Amino acid sequence: MLNTWVVIPTCLPMVRRRCHTCASGRFQASGKFRVNAHHKLIDVWLLLLCTGCGETVKLSVLERVRVRSVRPEVLDRLHDNDLGLTAELLQDPGVLRRNRVTLDWAGAWRLDTGGSGHLDEEVADVSVRFAARVPVRPVRLVADGFGLTRGEAERLVAEGKLVSAVRLGSRLRGDFTFTLKR
Repeated sequence: MLNTWVVIPTCLPMVRRRCHTCASGRFQASGKFRVNAHHKLIDVWLLLLCTGCGETVKLSVLERVRVRSVRPEVLDRLHDNDLGLTAELLQDPGVLRRNRVTLDWAGAWRLDTGGSGHLDEEVADVSVRFAARVPVRPVRLVADGFGLTRGEAERLVAEGKLVSAVRLGSRLRGDFTFTLKR
């Protein structure tokens, strides 16, 4: 029987960027946007707050874009400071690359295994889905889902009792499946 696990974000991730005021390396998304229009052009920034000193910095979302090229519902969400749009933009690789920042997902996600019915199975086939692009090692998910230590999960990989089409020791952001034989 195939079990489905889901990696679910619990809150917005921290943004890794150096603060010029206090040299802290982490910022929290405020959930607020700054929208600035120049006649027919628009600039949009997502505001971030330093976790050390509270300094505000801007994460560039749109730069000198024609207002008519932005969908009206997106403009409404920007003006309403939509938290869902904030989450979407923080997961956009283009926005992260353009601003030269990375995300820190520590403590911002959880694993939903759908109960403990899979713990006593001799052979467990599991499909892991990601509700957000959270980078996590599959070995950690297996350890958390089955109540093992990471060392025990890595030992199962080495013995060939834990198999998958993906590398279980590297970080993944996308769906995968694995089989655990006891």
